[in-house]
Amino acid sequence: MWSFPIPDGFGMDPMVPNTLVVSADIMDRIGSGLSLLRDHGKKVQKYVWKNRKFDVLKKPTKSLVNIVLIEAKDLPDDQTTTCNGLYCKFKLGNESHKSRQVLKTKPAWCERFNIYLYEENNLEVSLWHKGKQKNFMGRCVIDLSRLEKEKTHDIWQELECGYGFIHMLITVNGSQLTRGLAVDNIPTSNNVLHPTPNIEEFSWYRLKNNWNEVGQLSVTVYGARGLSPLGISGKADAYCVLVLDNSRIQTHTVRGAAEPMWNKSYTFAVNDITSTLDIKVHDESIIGETLGKISIPLLRIINEEKRWYALKDKTKKSNAKGNCPRILLQMSIVWNPLKAALRTLSPKETKYDQKTPKKFSIPLIYNNLLFIKDIFNVVHTGNEYLKNSFEWENREKSVLALCAWLVFWFFFRMWMTPLLVLLPFLYYWTGHRSNSTTNSLSNIYGSEDELSEEDLESTKDEKTIKTRLYGLQELTFTIKDGIDYIVSLLERVKNLLNFTIPYLSYLAMAAMVGLSVAFYLIPANYIFMALGIYKFTRKYLNPDRVPNNDILDFISRVPDDRTLKQWQELKVPEPSLSRTGSKCRR
Repeated sequence: MWSFPIPDGFGMDPMVPNTLVVSADIMDRIGSGLSLLRDHGKKVQKYVWKNRKFDVLKKPTKSLVNIVLIEAKDLPDDQTTTCNGLYCKFKLGNESHKSRQVLKTKPAWCERFNIYLYEENNLEVSLWHKGKQKNFMGRCVIDLSRLEKEKTHDIWQELECGYGFIHMLITVNGSQLTRGLAVDNIPTSNNVLHPTPNIEEFSWYRLKNNWNEVGQLSVTVYGARGLSPLGISGKADAYCVLVLDNSRIQTHTVRGAAEPMWNKSYTFAVNDITSTLDIKVHDESIIGETLGKISIPLLRIINEEKRWYALKDKTKKSNAKGNCPRILLQMSIVWNPLKAALRTLSPKETKYDQKTPKKFSIPLIYNNLLFIKDIFNVVHTGNEYLKNSFEWENREKSVLALCAWLVFWFFFRMWMTPLLVLLPFLYYWTGHRSNSTTNSLSNIYGSEDELSEEDLESTKDEKTIKTRLYGLQELTFTIKDGIDYIVSLLERVKNLLNFTIPYLSYLAMAAMVGLSVAFYLIPANYIFMALGIYKFTRKYLNPDRVPNNDILDFISRVPDDRTLKQWQELKVPEPSLSRTGSKCRR
C-alpha cells in the first residue's frame, strides 16, 4: 500500500475516508482570488467599451451602409478568359474594404460588407484582376446621398474606366447617433406611431403599376426582453436586423440595456407574398453573439396586432438562452391578390448572401430514409388493397367496388379531371376546419418539435447505438430495393422503346395502334367500364389465377441493362486451320 502525506489545510472525511475535506481558510482564499479576477475583468471590459465609445463619438456617425457584392457581367472577352483572380475594392472616406478573389470566368461573389457613413457620401468601387501582375479593370462612383434611406436598392452600375457592369445591393440604414446615448434618452413606445400601408394602392383592380411589387409591409420594432448576453455586466449592446428576401435593414445599437428599446418603424416592398420575414437580435460585442432569431411568414401576419414573439436559437427549433427571450413587434401588410397569384408561377427570388453549408447528419438521414420507407409502404399497401378488391375475397366489398367503378366511368367526362385533384384538398380542408386554426398550428408545431427532439437528437434517444445501426441498415436495404426496382422498371421501358427485343416492341406498337382505334370508335367511358368488368370477372372465370398486373407483367419480359450485360456474348478465338492441319499431318 502506498501512503501519501496529507497537505496542510486538508483533512480526511470520517464518513467518506477516500475524500479530502478543504478547510474554510483555503476556501476563503479561493473565493477572494475569484473575486479579484471578476473585478479585474469588469474593469478591463469597462475600459475597452469606454475607449470604443469614445472612438465612435469622436466622429459624427450618420448611418451604416450595408453592401452586398453580387456579380460582374459583360467584361471584355480577352479579360474574362483569364479572370482567375477578380476582386473588388470599396472605399468610403477613410474606410476601405476588399472582396475575396473569385476563380470563375463569370465572377460571382455574393459577399456582404458594412461601412460607416460619416461626411463623405461618394462610394468608390473599383474592379481589379490579380494575375501575374495587378490589372485595373474599371471603377464607378455611387452618390449615397441620392439613395433613399432604410431601403435596399438593387443597382447595376456601369464601370467608367473599363467595360462591364457591377451588380450590388446597397442599403443606407437610418441615423446611428443614438449609439452613444443612454437608455433613458430612447423614446418610449407611447411616442411611436405604427405606419399603415395604403390599402387602395394595392387593390385587386390596380394593375398598372409595378408587377414585381405585389404588396407592402410595415414593421415596428419596439423592444426586447429576457435576453441573455455573454458580457460580465449582464447587459447587452443589442441591435436588430430585419431581412425580407434581399431587403435588409438594421436598427441602431442600444448600449448597456437589459431590456433594449428601439422604437423604429420600417417599410418593405413585398415581391412574393409567400416569403418570410427573418428577424435577428445581435449583441454588438467582441464575440458578436446572436441573442435570438425568428422567422414570420407574411401570410400569417395579423394587421395592426401588437404582440410579443418568442426568440429562438440558431437552429430555430427551441427557445433562445435567457429568461423567456422575446421581442415586441407590430406589423401590417397589404397585397394585390391577382399579382400575388401570378407571382407564384415564376421562380422564387434568389437570396444572394444566403450561405447553406452542407452538413452530413446521420440522424437526419435516418429520418429521411424513414419517410421514404413510409411512402413505399403506402404505395405497396394501396396496390395490395386494389388487387384484393378485384379478387372477390370479400364479396360485399368487391360488389361495391364494381358498382362504384361502373357509375364513375359512366358519368365521367374529361372536364372532371381537375375536380379529382380537389379530393385530397377537400379531405384535409374538412379536418382543418373542424379544429381552430391556432389549435391545429400548435399541434403541428408540437409534433414537429417532438419528432426533432426524439429522432434527431441522439442524446435524448432511448435506443442504443447497436439498435440504431440495425434500424439504419434495415431502412437502407428497403430504400435500396425500392430504388433498384424503379430503376430496373425505367430501364426496361427504355429497352422496349429502342427495340432491344424487337418482338416485344412490335407487340407494344400493335397494342398502341389497336388502343387508338378502340378509343376512336368507342367512347372512353365504355372502354373503362369494360375494363372494370374484365378485371372483376377474371377471378370468377379462373379461380386459381394468381393476382397480377398485366402491364407490369408485359414490361417484366423486357430485360434491363443488368440482364443485357449478362446476355452479352463474348468472342470465341478461332484456332488457325493451317497450324491445326500441319499438326495433324505431323
